[in-house]
Amino acid sequence: MMLRLFDNAQYNVMRHWRAAVIVTSVFVIPGLALFGVHGLNTSIEFTGGTLIQVHANDPAINTAGIRAALGAAGITGAEIQTFGAPDEFVIRARLDPRSEQTDATTQETRDAVRDALNGAFSPEAFEVDRAEAVSPKVSGELRERATLALLLGLGATFLVLWFRYEWRFGLAAVIATVHDVIATVAFVSYLNLEISLVVVAALLTLIGYSLNDTIVTFDRVRENVKRSKRQDYFYDILNRSINETLPRTVLTSGTTLSAVLALLILGGSVIRPFAWVMAFGIVVGTFSSIFIASPVLLWVERRWPSEDVKVVKGAGMSAPAPA
Repeated sequence: MMLRLFDNAQYNVMRHWRAAVIVTSVFVIPGLALFGVHGLNTSIEFTGGTLIQVHANDPAINTAGIRAALGAAGITGAEIQTFGAPDEFVIRARLDPRSEQTDATTQETRDAVRDALNGAFSPEAFEVDRAEAVSPKVSGELRERATLALLLGLGATFLVLWFRYEWRFGLAAVIATVHDVIATVAFVSYLNLEISLVVVAALLTLIGYSLNDTIVTFDRVRENVKRSKRQDYFYDILNRSINETLPRTVLTSGTTLSAVLALLILGGSVIRPFAWVMAFGIVVGTFSSIFIASPVLLWVERRWPSEDVKVVKGAGMSAPAPA
């Protein structure tokens, strides 16, 4: 029933670009200010900490039980994974994120984890095999590589669209994708989500998803430009292209969002940050592919006109006046 709203749609989407910019600014600017004041809540993978390997003698011990035991003892933010065998666990924990990682803090964290496990299980139920520090240097390298991965993803986006279409489409798509990443960072700041490699993976997935939505619209724009033979204004071509791809955009985003919401509701605490980022990313990616990417492409065409389209110079983003 809802999709009938978008069948043969003739919405003047482009006229709402100012409202889209205002909505984005109102959401993003406070989030970035919060990020500037408090920074991001980075995980041990990026800040350093203590790595503890535990062997479970009791088959009833699992990651959920260990996490509950550590949480009850006040050790929050610990990362727990199985290591090789179902009875081997690796715990990454840090008692004080502001303290420097030394042999003393490593031993203190080891003792705290042991005491927490002793409080939840019998001393014979587990053994601590080793404890070692994860240095800030290693964490810094992970942070640099994660940032590099995001930048390379955006760079590859621009190059692919440049060769597939032309550089104007690539620039508009990259600007829209950067908008999505910045908005997601603001969202992460609002919820104070922990930034781990899983969240970085969600950001990279978001780049691909947002780009896919934008490419679908831009591909229709290119087809309509060829059909128009310079008889239509580019503004009208963009509006028509958005309306023609609107049913596909809404249906794809809706089904994908349903799956991610299932992860968010039914998934555990480990997967929840990934699900939050993906859920918001789908919403903001759909928003940008409709209200951001095409107005940016129109602005680029007016700034550096191509020979294939007819634009109206000096008219801002408004529709061309009727003859």
